[in-house]
Amino acid sequence: MFDYVLLTIQTEGYRFGIAAITIIVIYFSYKTILNVLKRRGKDLGFEPHVINTLRLIVRVIAIIVSSTAILTIFDLPTDIFVGTSALLGAALGFGSSQTINNVVAGFYVLLSQPFKVKDYVKIGNLEGQVEEIAINYTNLYTPTFNLLKVPNTQVMNSRILNLTHEGIIKYTFTIGFSHEFTEADIMMKIIAPAIKEFCKVLGKDRIRTPEAYLDTASRLEKVYLIRLFIPKGEASALYRLQPQLMQLIMRNFDALKNPQ
Repeated sequence: MFDYVLLTIQTEGYRFGIAAITIIVIYFSYKTILNVLKRRGKDLGFEPHVINTLRLIVRVIAIIVSSTAILTIFDLPTDIFVGTSALLGAALGFGSSQTINNVVAGFYVLLSQPFKVKDYVKIGNLEGQVEEIAINYTNLYTPTFNLLKVPNTQVMNSRILNLTHEGIIKYTFTIGFSHEFTEADIMMKIIAPAIKEFCKVLGKDRIRTPEAYLDTASRLEKVYLIRLFIPKGEASALYRLQPQLMQLIMRNFDALKNPQ
C-alpha cells in the first residue's frame, strides 16, 4: 500500500513537472512569436491593426495548445474542459456582456477594416484620426486635441465615413452667406481671396489648394462647401488650418459687408 501511494505521488509529481515545463515552453514560445511579429511587421510595413490581429490569433492558439497539453498530461476527460468552458462562458456572459460584445466587435473591426490606423474618419457623430484599433476600443485623436476611446460596439453599430483617400485627408466644411451678395461676389471677393492668402501663408508646396463649391441654396442663404486637403496622419495640422481658413473667409465677408 505504501509503495502504491509513493508511486502515485511520484507519478503525479512527474506529471506536474512535465506540465510546468510545457507551460513554460509554450509561454516563452508565445512571447518570442509576438516579438518576431512586432519586428517583422515593422520591417514589412504592416499596418498596426494587422499586427494586432496576428497577435490575437497567436494568443488564441497559445491558449488552445496549453489547454490541450494539460488535458493530455493529466489524462483528463475533455468533458471537464467543455463543462468548465461553458461555466466560464456563462459567468462572463452574465458578468461582463458589454466587454464580450466589445471583443467580438473588435474582431469585426480588425477583420473588415472599415478604416486603418491614421485614417481620418467620422463614426456616427464623432470624428477624428484613428490612432489605434484595439480589441475593446478604437482610439480617436479628436478636433479638441484629445484622445477618445470609442467602444467597438459603437463603431460596429454606427455609420462610418472614411475621409482618407490616396494618402490625403479630404475634409469638407460648409459656410453660409445671405442673399444680399451675388454668387460672383461670394466667390471672387470673399472665398477666392481667402484661399489665395491661405496658400500664400502656408507655401504652395505644403498643401494642395482648397476647393470651394456652391452646395445648396435656400430662401435664407447660399451654402458653400469648402474642401481641405491634408496629408494622411496630420490631423493636428487639419485642426489648426481649418479655423485659419474660416477666419480668412469671415474677414473678407465682414470687409465686403461693411466697407470703409
